[in-house]
Amino acid sequence: MRLLCLNAWGGVLHEALMPWIAGVGADVLCLQEVVHTPGAGKDWLEYRDGAHVLPQRARMLDELRAVLPGHAVLFSPAGSGLLWEGDQAVPSHFGLACFVRETIPVIGQATGFVHGAYSDHDYGAHPRPRNAMVLRLWAEGRPWVVAQMHGLRDKAAGKADTPERAAQAERFAALIDGLAEPGDAVVACGDFNVRPDSQTLRRLERLGLSDLVTGGGFAGTRTARYTKPDRFADYLMVNAQVPVRRFEVIRAPEVSDHCPLWLEA
Repeated sequence: MRLLCLNAWGGVLHEALMPWIAGVGADVLCLQEVVHTPGAGKDWLEYRDGAHVLPQRARMLDELRAVLPGHAVLFSPAGSGLLWEGDQAVPSHFGLACFVRETIPVIGQATGFVHGAYSDHDYGAHPRPRNAMVLRLWAEGRPWVVAQMHGLRDKAAGKADTPERAAQAERFAALIDGLAEPGDAVVACGDFNVRPDSQTLRRLERLGLSDLVTGGGFAGTRTARYTKPDRFADYLMVNAQVPVRRFEVIRAPEVSDHCPLWLEA
């Protein structure tokens, strides 16, 4: 089983991201910050949040489908809001995508909001709604549970623990626990948006999971595109049933402001 976890940053580094992701050879890809704008007439639109303006790849989900033709895709938007083409507002969706090689059966799944609730007209006030996706797969002759979450962004608290993050961790853990059965290999990953000493990791440890990022001595999960001091955001946790053969925080090429996390098991 080869698994990739990545916050894809809305496709900002599209020219580097697409050929790399097409050739990486992952069986399962857990992607956060995926844009889906059905019927978009332009390749690029703008995300605007006050002074924060970011280009977004309008048909990112469709382009990922095109470069991963042997994979089935599940897309779960955390919200639907507006991107912009000049003065024209364009409705768009933003959330999680999981690509699973078609030879791997999906034998169970659960999705749900870990913070807030879905809105169909705007992305909402910060901290915005966040969701999680959990799949039960049959691979390597056994069941696997693969879970991903994009943790909430809190402008005031940064990546520090908050009551909202504690509640988010409980909901994520409940989704995993509700789908996993005794003896399953379990992987939980994503841009959790927390520090290594956070309550979120401690809560997932109570499910029998251990983190390969901090446990492997890696110095962080952010690329040079990210200029703030907190260098950790992304984590990949496994239980004892996962036979880890290789784990890597990939530094090059840079395909996002987050480093891809790569697991071979």
